[in-house]
Amino acid sequence: MAVGSMRRLKISQSEANDLVYYGHTKEDPVTGAVLPKEDWQPLKEHLTAVARLCAERAAKFGAGGAGEVIGLAHDLGKYSRAFQRRLEGAKQKVDHATAGAQELEKKFGNRLGRALAFTVAGHHGGIPDGNKGANRNLPERLSKTDLPDYQAFVDELTIPTLDKEALLSMPKAKDSDMAAFSFSFCIRMLYSCLVDADYLDTECFMDEEKFRCRPENVPLQTILTRLEKKLEQILERGRQNPSVINEARQDILQQCLQKADEKPQLFTLTVPTGGGKTYSSLAFGLKHAVRYQKDRLIYVVPYTSIIEQNAQVFREALEIADSAEPPVVLEHHSNFEYAEGSFVDWDPKEKTHRLAAENWDMPVVVTTAVQFFESLFANKGSRCRKLHNMVNSVIILDEAQMLPIEYLKPCLWALAELVFNYRATVVLCTATQPAVSELLPGGLRPLEIMNHPGELQKIFKRVEIQYGEDLSDEELAAAMAEHEQVLTIVNTRRHARLLFDKLQAQTQDGVYHLSARMCPAHRKQALAQIRQALEQQRPCRVVSTQLIEAGVDVDFPRVYRSAAGIDSIAQAAGRCNREGRRGTGVVTVFNPEAHGMPSRGQFAAAAALTRSTARRVQVLGGELLSLEAIEDYFRQLLDLERDRLDMKSILEMIEGAKYDCSFPFATISQEFQLIDNATVSVVVPWDDNARVLMADAEHHPFPGSLARRLQPYVVQVYSYELAALQKTGAIRQIGDFLQFVIDSSFYDKQFGLKDAKEVQAPQDILIW
Repeated sequence: MAVGSMRRLKISQSEANDLVYYGHTKEDPVTGAVLPKEDWQPLKEHLTAVARLCAERAAKFGAGGAGEVIGLAHDLGKYSRAFQRRLEGAKQKVDHATAGAQELEKKFGNRLGRALAFTVAGHHGGIPDGNKGANRNLPERLSKTDLPDYQAFVDELTIPTLDKEALLSMPKAKDSDMAAFSFSFCIRMLYSCLVDADYLDTECFMDEEKFRCRPENVPLQTILTRLEKKLEQILERGRQNPSVINEARQDILQQCLQKADEKPQLFTLTVPTGGGKTYSSLAFGLKHAVRYQKDRLIYVVPYTSIIEQNAQVFREALEIADSAEPPVVLEHHSNFEYAEGSFVDWDPKEKTHRLAAENWDMPVVVTTAVQFFESLFANKGSRCRKLHNMVNSVIILDEAQMLPIEYLKPCLWALAELVFNYRATVVLCTATQPAVSELLPGGLRPLEIMNHPGELQKIFKRVEIQYGEDLSDEELAAAMAEHEQVLTIVNTRRHARLLFDKLQAQTQDGVYHLSARMCPAHRKQALAQIRQALEQQRPCRVVSTQLIEAGVDVDFPRVYRSAAGIDSIAQAAGRCNREGRRGTGVVTVFNPEAHGMPSRGQFAAAAALTRSTARRVQVLGGELLSLEAIEDYFRQLLDLERDRLDMKSILEMIEGAKYDCSFPFATISQEFQLIDNATVSVVVPWDDNARVLMADAEHHPFPGSLARRLQPYVVQVYSYELAALQKTGAIRQIGDFLQFVIDSSFYDKQFGLKDAKEVQAPQDILIW
């Protein structure tokens, strides 16, 4: 080597340039022109930087050595002259990812080598399937013989070996049943470390200004101190308004703070609706995170419709308003996925939010169950970048009973793996704790945070449940008209519309409608009017879909609930006599007309199981919402659905690949979709501010930069609904992914976005 190095010193500068291998070109930030080669990034510099970053991330779960290896190997194919010509402007595409994958299999053998090869082969296009069958699959990639010669890498790099100590420190299966799952999970985690390291080093070199916009993390101790001040204000308000309910809420908070000292593990938090679960669980999570030096808190909510509400509560408690302090709370869901493109003119906080959304590099993350779990089973870099930041975190799942039955086992296995091997603390937080202990792998058993959850149920018993009436829409509307203040919750949007029309025929005094067809700004306005009417004792009759059950703080003396699962009934009861100001509220569960029960999904089965539990309520604690009755209901439900707890056979696919490491990552990603029919976000012209933003976006060179400011005006529709709206001419696409409703007649001030068939012809088209 010394001789070779000395010989290179005598080579002319022009010849030396020919021997330098580059990883990336660089453009002038103003003109966009490609700069001279002396400004390009040497390939060795890129690979060693990615190896360091990847090793740092993987070291959090004992795989730092493997992280360094895949970081060094991921771009070995760029050592080919064909790829260097590509950088110089040649049009021919070059496969530069397969080379490193082949080198790793050669070096480490079939099992470990193939596992590492998955990450390198997929670092651009996604982790491939490991079975034979298509050119893009891993076996076909590893057997390719037409790769350009890349062996020049041996002059610059040495791929290190993994000694026994490095291998022993890597994640291991808790038991033999989890062997395949744990192995595939580790591959995906390593992939997360690699793609994040690769993105960050590339960004740091090619766009330093953008890189500098990445968030500065505020210490969790600082955030906990802010929360403690907020909690003291809440406790003081409780002391000024003493009641049994307020005293119970304070006790719940204190128990959460005490249990935060327990060692990291799987917890359950069983708190009745109205018990202050949001703040108490947040307090547990932050105190526990500080106590055990966790990196972040991830709060998972069931619905997109309530994520903004939760995120706002957290911001008010954890951030300093109107200050130069770095943001603390990241709100991340799938209303909008940020498109590529410049964000030079974006608001600084918007830039920080966008960049943090890529890899969850913020101390507090609020996200949806869809975003969280689909990422854990994804294969694309854009979805997987964040995974390594779940390591050493506190993960709180709000309304855990709403985990979809069809994917329940894979979800529980993923949570268990995070606890066993990735230093995560997981909290299943709910008023109606599902009986999932028997489904947890590896002998994992949760620890309940509340000392006596059954006693809390009695303290928070504020309602009487009347069960089993058959009510037509006509009868129900008449019953609602007789009450000054009443809430009826139904299962479908269609039922809500039909019932609302019937109610309006009875009375138009204080009549309101709520559904997910209303954009968040519209719902926020309607809820403000509803709360004001309730506080002022004015007539307030509300027809709503289930969205009101998800964390919406309202208090009615009388509630009607269309037949549903016991968890939904419990949530409905949480909207009745919430503050205990009345002696007893009344919740009437009724059997609706045929159009009131969805034809698909579990609604009918869940409602039937609730009826079964109700018939035996006297031997189950005497109350439909007793812990005994709730446990009975969930045991029946899980027994009924035992063949559908992994409907897409995710665990079976993983187990079937354990001997030859042929994990079907791409196929699993396609199959693991918590929402069968993916929805699309459309922006509606709800008010003047919405119309101004829509106009700005249409004339903006990068309309995606306004995406988050448009979120209050978004409605989710299925793809077939979007197609129908497009056919009428009511939709205009702006940029790569914004869909605007430009015909204002398609948005009703009472009901929200209409179906295409409800409007005969486009009218009042928005022109800007």
